[in-house]
Amino acid sequence: MRYKIFAYDPDLLPFEADINQRMENYRRKRKELVGEMGSLLDFANGHQYFGFHRTDTGWVYREWAPAAQEVYLTGDMNDWRWLDWRMTPLGNGVFELILKGRDTLYDGCRVKTIVRHGGQLLERIPLYIRRVEQDPVTYAWCGIIVDEPPYRWKKRSFTPSAHPFIYECHIGMAQEKEGIGTYAEFRENILPRIKALGYNTIQIMAIMEHPYYGSFGYQVSSFFSACSRYGTPNELKELIDAAHTMGIAVLLDVVHSHAVKNTAEGLNEFDGTAYQFFHEGPRGDHPAWGTKLFNYNKNEVLHFLLSNLKFWMEEYHFDGFRFDGVTSMIYHDHGLGAAFTDYSKYFSMNTDTEAITYLQLANELIRQVNPKAITIAEDMSAMPGMCLPIEEGGVGFDYRLAMGEPDLWIKLLKTVRDENWNVWHIWYELTSRRKGEAYIGYVESHDQALVGDKTVMFRLCDSKMYTDMAKSSNDSTVERGMALHKMIRMVTMTAGGSGYLNFMGNEFGHPEWIDFPREGNGWSYFYCRRQWHLADDPNLKYGDLQAFDGAMVNLLKERRTLAYEPKSLYIDEGGQVLMYKRGGLVFALNFSPDKPYPEYWMTVPAAGRYRVILSTDEERFGGFDRISKEYIYTANKHPDGLYKLKIYLPPRCGVCMVKVK
Repeated sequence: MRYKIFAYDPDLLPFEADINQRMENYRRKRKELVGEMGSLLDFANGHQYFGFHRTDTGWVYREWAPAAQEVYLTGDMNDWRWLDWRMTPLGNGVFELILKGRDTLYDGCRVKTIVRHGGQLLERIPLYIRRVEQDPVTYAWCGIIVDEPPYRWKKRSFTPSAHPFIYECHIGMAQEKEGIGTYAEFRENILPRIKALGYNTIQIMAIMEHPYYGSFGYQVSSFFSACSRYGTPNELKELIDAAHTMGIAVLLDVVHSHAVKNTAEGLNEFDGTAYQFFHEGPRGDHPAWGTKLFNYNKNEVLHFLLSNLKFWMEEYHFDGFRFDGVTSMIYHDHGLGAAFTDYSKYFSMNTDTEAITYLQLANELIRQVNPKAITIAEDMSAMPGMCLPIEEGGVGFDYRLAMGEPDLWIKLLKTVRDENWNVWHIWYELTSRRKGEAYIGYVESHDQALVGDKTVMFRLCDSKMYTDMAKSSNDSTVERGMALHKMIRMVTMTAGGSGYLNFMGNEFGHPEWIDFPREGNGWSYFYCRRQWHLADDPNLKYGDLQAFDGAMVNLLKERRTLAYEPKSLYIDEGGQVLMYKRGGLVFALNFSPDKPYPEYWMTVPAAGRYRVILSTDEERFGGFDRISKEYIYTANKHPDGLYKLKIYLPPRCGVCMVKVK
């Protein structure tokens, strides 16, 4: 049988043996885990067996520590006497402790696991603990028993949109205060803003517990713990429930590509060995990130990671995942400095086939838990089949992030003068995708907002953002920045993918970078927050950018525009004008900095009457209102066979038109 991936891309035929091996690896590993007839849904239940569980008569605690000689539980409940509560070995590295009395453990009780290995006693955090907290005095982390009343979901079922408009967010830095925001504050203050803008999905970063706040959540220590800095598990559930009630899906930014190397609070050397979860030797260490790398060929590791995915979906009702660091996972060199210039780069000794198998298993499991779930791969390499169904020879993701798109805009803004922007090149970069695979387009994510980098608005306006964003100011640099900020978003949102992503605050051109508290900035939170008042101040121009973003999102969502493929109508390279259609909408963007076209022959799909329904030049978006939304334009067929109408197209302006009956 030849997989459908070859019908999408015949250039893959020379690598048919590699694709066949990909599928054989998947089938073989799946059979190892569940047999011929078993289900991954029944397999991925580690969180239901291991960890702490209340019983009719008390509590049971189980742990997996294959290299441990002895395992103990200690904590508040036994006055931290390390060796009083010894666990019973059950075989295969599993230890169990049965506690009589329902009050033996209690909500908020601090606990740790003590492991004897090689004659040493090692102080560890339980692997499946649901909550961990850092002591404000000693800075040491402890496991915390969670025994909250069961959360009563108001919205018990939810179906995400097939074309997500994603608002990427971070709970801790989402508030205006100089400090760490909470789940409750996000629910009360930020969700309504996201709803008003029209975004139908949030992608939450830094939820899985991490010891260093400045890691942005990308160095996870406790994989089953919701970050305690923001509040309690039930408060996170209440946030997700509220989002669902508003019609907003919630994705978890899941980090299964690596783990923090810390032993006192992470997975590393839990049982005294690095190889319990990770590869031995250099293969187990990420050379750039200083983190530990999972052994995806080890069945116990797969059990842990797959159970982790099921846990977040069932316990917290997450609607899917954005998988971080996929490129790092699927290549032995982690894609560092690599250029994927030909197909041989995808199928070589550098490819980590074990990681690809894990990702296939993960996508299969996620669909079994929730067939409507969304999965997104952060893969800059464009591995063939990443976003094709497994049965077609793919890895099974729904979308990949279009990581070349922010690179396109950064390169243009940094190195090319406005009058030299090539609109054909812009169109090609935004629309060239692997056939059959879906992408999430974006102008910038959190990556471009971090200190050391620059957001698009910062690149456009630089220090003028501090002095000339008042509506009373007519600075030419800010005028250019406002115009291009809107145009770049219009063309990316409408041509760059089957979904769209924005990082919180970038929609209104947030003026400050993100700099987490650290020694170099005096542990300040000043740059680790979002200044919403700038967008809300009617005297400033930030609100105009926010209004445009919301208008675009709501229009495209209402018209189901992203359900269709963008199609070029005409590219006027010399005039720097891009014309295309998507669904029932027609777009024309004049990127020229200084060429107004009083009577531009705009190409449209068919003869008939058209009107402008949205323009980047509208006064409410900080423009000059030079284009009428009332005038009806008539398109006729021209001698060249194209349908055209005459329209006034100012410099640095984009219009969206619709055919009227």
